[in-house]
Amino acid sequence: MTKTVLIADDEPNILISLEFLMKREGYRVLLAHDGQEACDLIMTERPDLLLLDVMMPKKTGFDVCHEVRAHADFKDTPILLLTAKGRDTDVAKGLAMGANAYMIKPFSTKELVQKVREMLGAAV
Repeated sequence: MTKTVLIADDEPNILISLEFLMKREGYRVLLAHDGQEACDLIMTERPDLLLLDVMMPKKTGFDVCHEVRAHADFKDTPILLLTAKGRDTDVAKGLAMGANAYMIKPFSTKELVQKVREMLGAAV
């Protein structure tokens, strides 16, 4: 069965490029333009993996992470935070909020694809 990846980012160019990349890898893709939209889609669509930008309007990636982890149905959903905020304290905060992994922008698309495969267990 095809895995579903939710991509949440307020930057349209990043959404478009990540959507293309994930579809090319064979994943079904859901797009959210802010943290609230991401939360709504997570509850209705139940994606297999979340790619969350940290700095988004309405709710940050940290907020979304926290809400997802607080919900019993989603406590095991893999979360990868994508952000320009690469300080150790930011990484620690993201992991403390429940993220499984953290990638700092700009990142290699090859590394991102590899990390997504790893987090989803390779099978598409």
